[in-house]
Amino acid sequence: MLAKYVKVYAQDCSLIHRIASLIMKIMLRSWNITPRQNIKLDLKDASSLDAVTRQLPDGYYSTFRTFDGCRRVLGLKAHLRRLYDPVASPDVSASFLRQQLNLLLKHFLPDEARVRLIMTVQGKVYVAAEPLKPLSADVYENGVRVETTQIHRGSPHLKSTAFIGASASERRHIAQEGIFEALLVKSGKILEGMTSNFFYVKDNILYTTQHGILLGVTRRTVIHLARGRGVEVRYQPLKLDQLSDVHEAFITSSSRGVVPVIKIDEARVGQGTPGSLTRMLRFAYDDYVLKHAETI
Repeated sequence: MLAKYVKVYAQDCSLIHRIASLIMKIMLRSWNITPRQNIKLDLKDASSLDAVTRQLPDGYYSTFRTFDGCRRVLGLKAHLRRLYDPVASPDVSASFLRQQLNLLLKHFLPDEARVRLIMTVQGKVYVAAEPLKPLSADVYENGVRVETTQIHRGSPHLKSTAFIGASASERRHIAQEGIFEALLVKSGKILEGMTSNFFYVKDNILYTTQHGILLGVTRRTVIHLARGRGVEVRYQPLKLDQLSDVHEAFITSSSRGVVPVIKIDEARVGQGTPGSLTRMLRFAYDDYVLKHAETI
């Protein structure tokens, strides 16, 4: 009889262990990276990458997704430059951070991860990561709705963590309204997305803003791909009073790639469906990523 209870107990413990492992696997994790050890953070709110970032000292960040079983990232060198360039004395080197990423991201295998690197003004380095939740095919096939906002970055060329706190109310608003992204407007011109870069198409010419924005890694890749396919690219922000002239629009980010935009505020973009140039660049980008993402 005792043996029977021991067997049942062992089975229950095994089940509990498997459930606990599954729960841990889907959780967001965060660490402070030091020269001697990776210190797992125990934060009050670990519900999202933004929630983690808001609880850390001010600094700079970069966010991206992994490919090939957490082994590769597109434009990782550029992401690291964005992080390290503004800081005089980082706690750890970029090469050491790469080594630690390789170790930490094993927690998310066999799936991919969405990763945020954070460097404080004082040089402390943090990593926050969560299982990647890919956008549905419907988003890419049918496009998304965005809205404009007057909030803007204090230093557009720097990806400052302070902006995450400053834009928190706008982020909550678009989430509640089912709006995919907010576009930052200054002097009546659309500059970029709150978490993305913005492109639009008129007469088969691709336009994007060049100044007063964060020059994203995916943005640079899309411009390269467009030119390589004979598409003319011009640097010119879209004026709000010219929305009706736009034939296509899309936003880009490292985590989401190329996302078609079919409505800006109450204005329909083109025919209200993703355009042919947008679709071509989306497929070209997806193909490019698979071939050119660099090993961590």
